[in-house]
Amino acid sequence: MKFLDEINEQMGRFVRWLVLAMVLLQFAIVVLRYVFSFSSIALTELVLYFHATLIMLSAGYALLHDKHVRVDIFYSGLSERAKTIIDICGHLFFVLPSMTVLLVMSWPSVRNSWSILEGPISVGGIPASFYLKSLITAFSVLIIIQSVSILIGKFRAGGAFSK
Repeated sequence: MKFLDEINEQMGRFVRWLVLAMVLLQFAIVVLRYVFSFSSIALTELVLYFHATLIMLSAGYALLHDKHVRVDIFYSGLSERAKTIIDICGHLFFVLPSMTVLLVMSWPSVRNSWSILEGPISVGGIPASFYLKSLITAFSVLIIIQSVSILIGKFRAGGAFSK
C-alpha cells in the first residue's frame, strides 16, 4: 500500500543522514581526544544515540526494500506462489505477533522513562535515556506498518491463491 510504504521510505531518507553525522562526529571525537587531549562522555554517547536511531528507525525501510536478513535455505529455489505463501505466513505468524509483543511489553518501560525524563546512561552523558527507549516503540510501529503494507500487497496481487 503506497501510503504505508511512503512512511518508511521517508524515514529511510531521513535517517540516512545520520550515517554522515555519526561518521563526522566520531572523527571529531578522535581529533579532540588525540590532538587536543579533550574527551567528552556526552559526545561519545551521542554516537551511540545516532547509531541506535539509525538502526531502529531504518528497519522498516530495509523491510520495504527487501534488504532485511532472510534465512534463505530453500526460499530462492521456490516458485513465486510458494514464496508468497511463505511471506504471508511469516508476516502473519511471526513478524506481526513478535512486533506486537515487543510493543506491548516495552510500553510500560517507555512510559515510565518518559514520566521521570530518565537521565543519562553514564555520569556526564546525555540526559535523555527516555529517547533511546522510545526507539523501541518507533521500531515496532514502523515494522508493523511495513508488514501490514506487504500483506496488503500480497493479498491484492492474489499470488498465493491463484494457480
